[in-house]
Amino acid sequence: MDKVVHFEIPVDDRGRAKEFYATVFEWDVQDSDMGGGSVYTLAGTVATDEKMQPKETGAINGGLMDRTSELSVPVITIGVDSIDDSLKKVEAGGGSTITPRTPIPGMGAFGYFKDTEGNVMGLWETQM
Repeated sequence: MDKVVHFEIPVDDRGRAKEFYATVFEWDVQDSDMGGGSVYTLAGTVATDEKMQPKETGAINGGLMDRTSELSVPVITIGVDSIDDSLKKVEAGGGSTITPRTPIPGMGAFGYFKDTEGNVMGLWETQM
């Protein structure tokens, strides 16, 4: 059974959003340079181990991302063994691929899909 492992919140003003979540919920918000001028803000809701996995059972961390026309609402991310295999299943089940498997060096890969109800969801594949 694949589990929810991450969340993403789209933002229009990264600074304002960071201040809000850090102040209101005491999240640890840290910018990460993704290369090519792209920034992703990690949103830590719980302490992590050396592999960046939450130390508390059942807890997840997330991130703040730039809002786009395709990614305009919060996204729940599901951990899978293979994004490519999961996207084949998504499409066979009536969903569609938004973003194919995209590697993040040293960490893993992500992808986005749209389910049969029009919801955009994320996939995460941890680098082995």
